Amino acid sequence: MEIALATRNTDKIREIEAILVSLDVVLVPVDRFEHVPEVVEDGETLEENALKKARAVRDATGLCALSDDTGLEVDVLRGAPGIYSSRYAGDNATYEDNVRKLLQAMQGVPLEPREKRSARFRCVAALALTPPVAVRFQEYLQKQSNAESVMMLGGNGAAAARSTGPDALVAEGILEGRIAEARRGTGGFGYDPVFEIGVSGKTLAEVGLEEKNRISHRYRALVEMRELLLRCSLCRER
Repeated sequence: MEIALATRNTDKIREIEAILVSLDVVLVPVDRFEHVPEVVEDGETLEENALKKARAVRDATGLCALSDDTGLEVDVLRGAPGIYSSRYAGDNATYEDNVRKLLQAMQGVPLEPREKRSARFRCVAALALTPPVAVRFQEYLQKQSNAESVMMLGGNGAAAARSTGPDALVAEGILEGRIAEARRGTGGFGYDPVFEIGVSGKTLAEVGLEEKNRISHRYRALVEMRELLLRCSLCRER
């Protein structure tokens, strides 16, 4: 099974490849295809954006297509930057630009209690299915006496996967944390240098890729997607 990766972000591609390495699938970066359109992320939710990108790339490549959309939700900022996370500081914003704007918006917010600077990463992954794969998935569902048990996995509040219509699967992962006062660490990308995790207080940029891929929002979403694919016999483990 070949899956086109509906992203040109090399940092995301590296993480996705590391997380899905156990699946017997071939992951194909979208840059290997010509005439794949740039998708305008104008949805009102992460799910809408992820589905739109995945379906557009599937239609352009003829392969199943995997996309994700991730948002950072900061409670004191009423959920901002949310769906605008990648362009928080403008349409052509760099990682540095977005982090700088976030830290400016958080100035004056105390470190204690911890809840004052609480935030979460939310990742929604979408897999748009080609017609033959969609038929296999629907045939699988028809064989189940309780389709609901297939449609929703997880249940721990951190991740869940489900079918959305006849041609796509959606999975969501959440990572709780808080916003640091300043950048720390040299790893990761995006808001990782200012996103503290757990009681250790380390930022995602202070942990290695292997550790990040065991706990991250993207990991949780993609693991649920992987388990759904395996359960539905749409692919196998290596």
